[in-house]
Amino acid sequence: MSSTPLIALTMGDGAGVGPEVIVGALLAPETATFCRPVVIGDAGRLRKAAGFIGVRPEVVTVPGVGDAEFRAGRINVIDPGLLPDDLPWGQVSPVAGHAAYEYVRLAGELAMSGDVQAICTAPLNKEALHAAGHVYPGHTELLAHLTGTEEVSMMLSTAKVKVIHVTTHIGLIDAVARIEPGLVERTIRRGEAAMRGSGVARPKIGVCGINPHAGENGLFGYGEEEEKIVPAIERLQTEGMDVHGPLPADTAFFLAGRGDYDLIVAMYHDQGHGPVKILGLEAGVNITVGLPVIRTSVDHGTAFDIAGKGVADAGSMIEALRQAAELSSAQGR
Repeated sequence: MSSTPLIALTMGDGAGVGPEVIVGALLAPETATFCRPVVIGDAGRLRKAAGFIGVRPEVVTVPGVGDAEFRAGRINVIDPGLLPDDLPWGQVSPVAGHAAYEYVRLAGELAMSGDVQAICTAPLNKEALHAAGHVYPGHTELLAHLTGTEEVSMMLSTAKVKVIHVTTHIGLIDAVARIEPGLVERTIRRGEAAMRGSGVARPKIGVCGINPHAGENGLFGYGEEEEKIVPAIERLQTEGMDVHGPLPADTAFFLAGRGDYDLIVAMYHDQGHGPVKILGLEAGVNITVGLPVIRTSVDHGTAFDIAGKGVADAGSMIEALRQAAELSSAQGR
């Protein structure tokens, strides 16, 4: 076990399901076989979450990653002491939003300094984050800022389908306006590099169109595919990259699901997220591509409606930890 990757696991918004899915994932026997996680969060909150799901782990506060001990039933926590004991479950709180920001900031420092090999994040609540004065659309943009990275991409990964997004947390009209050949090209390059880094020597990449039927040769839309997407694909093809499109989005994901493509490039948030979430939230993992550190996350939100009820599924968190470990191991080869 001492050779498995050290992973900083941020607790996310303490009012959501993050504490519960963390406890569930860290007590799952398989987790200890592939990583050594250290939680950046609130020890008291984790103990309460453990009570909700009917378990009694040894939750131990440690001053640093080097002080953590790894054995069955023990959860190591670096606790900056930011949450009150009486924080309500399932409610937006600027206190919880600020704590979630600090957990990510501390994890970023640990990863940038090499004290951990990857970051894995439980969900934060954007409204709470903004209420605390940290105005970022989400983890992706926050980590880009903290690491000084100009541009990153969101990739969703499941056993059947992997998808990278050209745009994410902006309105659909704004997304169409932002898409341009340079952004499409850079996104495809990041996705191709990520796939090679995970062991796919020459990934086959399918690129979605923007309009229904990818514009149907000009019948739908105003030539967005030809203007914004085709130039990027043609340039990458001349370099020998195995890139195809623009593809109708409604068939692209079917083709990827049966194995025709290793990676699908989605133009906007819902185009990529919808098919992945149909597969089941427990199957999806969110990976930030383009950072100088490895970061994975669950592909679900804070789920305030079920927080504190002990019913949250830890499956996505286990997969997020597994993929963080696999990516860091592959990078170390």
